[in-house]
Amino acid sequence: MAGLDAARGLVLIGLVSGPMLPGDDGLPGPAWSSLLHPGPAAALVALLAGVGLALGSGGRFPHAGRWLAADRVGAAVRAVLVAGLGLGVGALLPEDVPAGDVLVYYGLLCLLAIPFLHLSATALFAGAAVCWVVAPLPVQALTALLPADTSSGSAFAGVADGPAGTFAQLLLTGTYPALPHLTCLLVGLGLGRVRLRDRGIQVRLLAVGAGVVLVDRTTAFLLHAAGGYGQGPATRGMGEDPLGRMPMWPLVAWPTDSVWWPAVATSHAGPLWAIVPGLGVGLLVLGGCLLISRTSGAWLPALAAMGAVGLTLYTAHLVALSFEARDDQSSLWYLVHLVVTALVALRWHRARGRGPLEQVVDASVQATRRAVLHRSHRT
Repeated sequence: MAGLDAARGLVLIGLVSGPMLPGDDGLPGPAWSSLLHPGPAAALVALLAGVGLALGSGGRFPHAGRWLAADRVGAAVRAVLVAGLGLGVGALLPEDVPAGDVLVYYGLLCLLAIPFLHLSATALFAGAAVCWVVAPLPVQALTALLPADTSSGSAFAGVADGPAGTFAQLLLTGTYPALPHLTCLLVGLGLGRVRLRDRGIQVRLLAVGAGVVLVDRTTAFLLHAAGGYGQGPATRGMGEDPLGRMPMWPLVAWPTDSVWWPAVATSHAGPLWAIVPGLGVGLLVLGGCLLISRTSGAWLPALAAMGAVGLTLYTAHLVALSFEARDDQSSLWYLVHLVVTALVALRWHRARGRGPLEQVVDASVQATRRAVLHRSHRT
């Protein structure tokens, strides 16, 4: 669906903005660009990963038996290929580029989805709700037991320096922690099990997304007014304005000295309320793109093309960053990247369809699925 690809195109724009647009201190990082980059982009990556995996494993009617086995092996192959690509590209990047190892996180999300591929939409939505409520406290408790992440750069460097710490970072404490974003993944899987082409479903996505954002903002206001936000930071002596001192990038280990910490929403961290605004924005983006794709607009083909070639373009973007990052003219450099990305995506998509890396991954997944089905049929 063009709307799904358009949503993927918006994710690409958000992910590209993070390492390039200047932060408040003039260095690449979150500032006004955080509206595009941190929480919403991370949640939308997980949401769309779930939708894609659900559509590829039966859609409204989940596969069972040998077809389900083939889907699970295919998801594992996709995870290994994309994560391996992310590790390889990460080896090229300098340590000061905050690219976030997004491809490695995406691969880990594909692995986490495997046990849930057989579930119905109702079960997946219920599981997402339970995960959102229950997961933050054990995640908070586990951070005290995690091995230290000894790397200062990408996940590639961390694998060599300390694989256990790197795995903990990818799963729980990193820029896009996979386990806290399991809620968004399960919601995406559930959405892939409903009639996404139905206008009523698309309108509901917009309404639910807007409602989630409204609830998040209302709860944030009430917590701030009642002093709940200050309870966790107060244990660290962070003063009267703790939220102003909270990092935009994630903490190395989420504090465990107060049960109030999961209520503090920072941009990348994944506790209780940090997931909510990203999920709400993700539902708004997905519902909006699906609705607009029914009538289309002049800008939609470019966004859809960027989404269809997103893996290839994002990899090329990271390779370009490994050669040069123009911090002195980062906004201009970002616009150049964006325009070139859109033009290349349109040209390639019209001529060849999906991107070359997408085709390699999809062909490998389909070949693996056929092999599993053939073997199951013979036995």
